[in-house]
Amino acid sequence: MKRPILYVLIVVVSLGVLTACGGSSTGGETVHVATDATWPPFESVNESTKEIEGFDIDLMNAIADKTGLKVEFINVPFDPLLAGMAECQYDAAISAMTITEDRKKDFLFSDPYFAAGQIVAVRADETAITGKDTLSGKTVGVQLGTTGEIESQKIEGVTVSSYDDIGLAFQDLMNGQIDAVIADNPLVLGYVGQNPDRIKVVGEAFTDEYYGIAVCNTRPELVEKINQGLVEVEAEGVIDELIEKWIKTGG
Repeated sequence: MKRPILYVLIVVVSLGVLTACGGSSTGGETVHVATDATWPPFESVNESTKEIEGFDIDLMNAIADKTGLKVEFINVPFDPLLAGMAECQYDAAISAMTITEDRKKDFLFSDPYFAAGQIVAVRADETAITGKDTLSGKTVGVQLGTTGEIESQKIEGVTVSSYDDIGLAFQDLMNGQIDAVIADNPLVLGYVGQNPDRIKVVGEAFTDEYYGIAVCNTRPELVEKINQGLVEVEAEGVIDELIEKWIKTGG
């Protein structure tokens, strides 16, 4: 990748409330937080412990510590996660989720806590694809419901292949079943770092995106608490520590 990853210093977080969207908010409640644990280094299932871990998980737990909340993570595929948040099936969601205007119509967002962008990965021996503008006529793997899927559908001449698990897209890429993968740059760099002899990044990130914590749309007071908590967490250097732990050194 020719352009360094941008990391947001903005921040927020302090989830305070809800045991169910629509209930009253008091400290010490259990907060049900949805996440799609197929998106390392932000959220994934540790193969040894079977526990969900990652940047977002540590961040949400840090927020809970600041606000006296007990967080219960719920692992759910990303597309159903979005639908569930729109219906307030979950109190909140943290899942490397880009803040978009369309999503703001369905649920609330905290302030942003991380900046990312879409980028293209191809097989290591690929020479014809040099970035987004050379994907016409190619089959591109993306994760269902993500901004990667949305952006790939805008590229003329591209056949989009959507996956529930982005890891399966990378596997198909390495096996020669698709031509490229489009996803968030930290995630792509993670997969490339694990498979440098099989895949590579081409071109630069071609979008500017910011991750936020989604909240049930009837809970503006929860968003306010989250934002207050994020300020505290960021001021203590937690964001920088998580970047060092999960992004720069891979956990």
